[in-house]
Amino acid sequence: MTTDRRAFLKLAALSAATAAASTAGASSGIDPELAKRMGSGVRWDKAPCRFCGTGCHVQVGVQNNKVVAVAGDQEAPVNRGLLCMKGYHVGLALYGKDRLRTPMLRKDGELVPISWDEAIRVVADRVELDPKGFAFYGSGQWTIPEGYAAQKFMKGGIASNHIDPNARLCMASAVTGFIATYGVDEPNGCYQDLDECDVIITWGNNPAEMHPVLFSRFMDRRSRGEEITLIDLSTRRTRTSAHADHYLRFNPQSDLAIANGILHLLVRNGTWDKEFVDKHCSFRVHESDKPTLTGEAMSFEDWKKALEPYTPEYVAELSGVSAKDIHMLADLFGDRDKRITSLWCMGVNQHTRGTAMNCLIHAVHLFSGHFGRPGDNPTSLTGQPSACGTAREVGTLAHALPGGRVVANAEHRQQSEDFWNVPSGRIDPKPGKHTVAMWKSWSTPKGEEGGDIHTIWVQVTNPGQTMPNRNLLIEPGVKDPDKFLICSDVYPTATTEIADLVLPSAMWVEKNGVVGNSERRTQQWFKMVDPPGQARDDAWQVIAVARELFDRGFEGMKDKDGKFLFHMEQEGREVPVWQWSRYYEINVDERLFEEYRQFSRLKHKDLAPYAEYVKARGLRWPVVEQPDGTWRETRFRFAEFDDPYVKPGAKHEFYHSTTHDGRAQVWFHPYTPPPEVPDEEYPMWLCTGRVIEHWHSGTMTGRVPQLRGSMPSAYVEVNRQDAQALAVQNGDLVIVESRRGSVTVPVWIDGRGSPPPGTVFVPFFDERTKINFVTLHEHDPFSKQPDFKKCAVRLRKAEA
Repeated sequence: MTTDRRAFLKLAALSAATAAASTAGASSGIDPELAKRMGSGVRWDKAPCRFCGTGCHVQVGVQNNKVVAVAGDQEAPVNRGLLCMKGYHVGLALYGKDRLRTPMLRKDGELVPISWDEAIRVVADRVELDPKGFAFYGSGQWTIPEGYAAQKFMKGGIASNHIDPNARLCMASAVTGFIATYGVDEPNGCYQDLDECDVIITWGNNPAEMHPVLFSRFMDRRSRGEEITLIDLSTRRTRTSAHADHYLRFNPQSDLAIANGILHLLVRNGTWDKEFVDKHCSFRVHESDKPTLTGEAMSFEDWKKALEPYTPEYVAELSGVSAKDIHMLADLFGDRDKRITSLWCMGVNQHTRGTAMNCLIHAVHLFSGHFGRPGDNPTSLTGQPSACGTAREVGTLAHALPGGRVVANAEHRQQSEDFWNVPSGRIDPKPGKHTVAMWKSWSTPKGEEGGDIHTIWVQVTNPGQTMPNRNLLIEPGVKDPDKFLICSDVYPTATTEIADLVLPSAMWVEKNGVVGNSERRTQQWFKMVDPPGQARDDAWQVIAVARELFDRGFEGMKDKDGKFLFHMEQEGREVPVWQWSRYYEINVDERLFEEYRQFSRLKHKDLAPYAEYVKARGLRWPVVEQPDGTWRETRFRFAEFDDPYVKPGAKHEFYHSTTHDGRAQVWFHPYTPPPEVPDEEYPMWLCTGRVIEHWHSGTMTGRVPQLRGSMPSAYVEVNRQDAQALAVQNGDLVIVESRRGSVTVPVWIDGRGSPPPGTVFVPFFDERTKINFVTLHEHDPFSKQPDFKKCAVRLRKAEA
């Protein structure tokens, strides 16, 4: 990042802060100039930003029980004092005029205020109606303690595995790709890769807008005169493309062919890393009618033969990327003197072949030997602040248990039951319904096959806006009197609009929290201000419902000793944390975190004690205690120089290998066409995604005047050639229509993004333009993650 850009960001922080308040205190992570300007009346403390999965740390200034200033934390290794435009305004997200302040129950079609006591009884009634038909839909925005409480409530309490997070929509394919390749989830590298790589390849993602602070780390290096090559593989030109040395536009779904083309040339040129592959890799393929993540063994000769069709010319025909550029990519991976970092996010994950594509990126790195050195790793990025720490590690997925355990494994169930002190057999061995199946069940009438989900409790997410193909997965349930929807949120949303019970929640620094970011960094903060009205913590809501069930004699809310499932003591006496007035007598977050921490050691994902995170700006797991009593984090997994679990002398070891021999798996996955392609009736591709100003469905960023003013509404990016054929100009309204639904949006030609002819792009942040009435619900067979990035649509000019 240039000096001018740094100065601008610092000025933006100062301006935003001084506009909110005029007094401040001091903190070791705060800019002394800012602290001086703010004065002595503001108390500063650390917290991670509320928005994306980067995990930037902010310094939060509080005065008179209100957040009055936010600045980048200068001691935070993730962002080094910088924030993006959302981060600088994160404090304002707390103070929209329409914050939810009281529980509301739908009566005679209208939401009317009720007491918390009544609200808790209503939720408990829905559980008792049929525990196996009660589902929980959470989020990668759940803190670790919140997700853990919900997980224990569902699987250890009511014995239902119908719990899944919205992370199923954003990173599930990354999970299955990591597990299929290494036998364990989460990246091996960290953000240090961005500081030490020679080449960065973005596979279908746009970090200039989606992860701008990370993007600035390697752009800073360019401004200092370092040579760093950026290659952008994308289906449309973006702000990342504008900075790329090579912009390689590919046809939707053909990224599989490109990866296979690189592997083909590494074999043909003899430039793969023979020593690394011989010592550390095996080859896998799917041949069974019922494929699994372990697949079947494949000989190297058969693997090479499977790649033979993927010549540069054939790949060029499929992908639209020239044969010359396929050679260029293969030559880079064939050069082990260079250090190559691959980055990807939703473009790879929101894909009906998302697991396959994740596996192929890992395969390219492993086969070429670009693995295990700083700057030389494949790195999946996440979009939510704790998709990694909560959804993935706490395991709030329909098939999972905390610490990399799964419900289908009897030993894993027993371990969890022992940690929870519940009777053997309490946890159901059958996986629950994943996100798409859960909402399809809720939208299927009672009595019909698959219609067994009668109630869904939603926390920290907005499925009314973000679920694909809403006409199929949401609308029928809304109209069905036998179905019931509970929504805990901070603002009115597309989901509260259709909910039967709305519960007002505390947000960000209105409560304690612990999250985990994209580089395995666990981050902690304390409550700094009170929530408005009767808004309360999501974890408290779960515990309060659990206690109501316990008091009714519900057996699942008792442990083996007859105690409350969330029994917590202080000085030998139980603290009634289910009573809101007593909830903060102890640190419930710390109690839940320490209980969960036991699970983290089962798969070498060790977490330090809670108190260590209080002192730090996050620690990357595994965090291992040293002989002197200190705790050491791990930057690079599976590499002997940094990972304490790699055997001495092994250099690299994949100690959770699916083949139980310490080897990673190099997969073969063929290219296959997408499930829906443009045709005569629907001749254009649709891609959806985010914009830099807004985060996800805009529930929070839409309440920040500066962000809303910068990007007030959704639009459709249209190529100039297509706009001319349709006779539309910038600002004209058009209808974007698929076989599933339609939306009306204004046209934007030659904006910040530029799709090729025959392709349009619509962001999904605007609740007035629910683009997910249009999108597909088809999903990856392994991860069950839907494909939001490609479906067939047509455009027509809206009538005036």
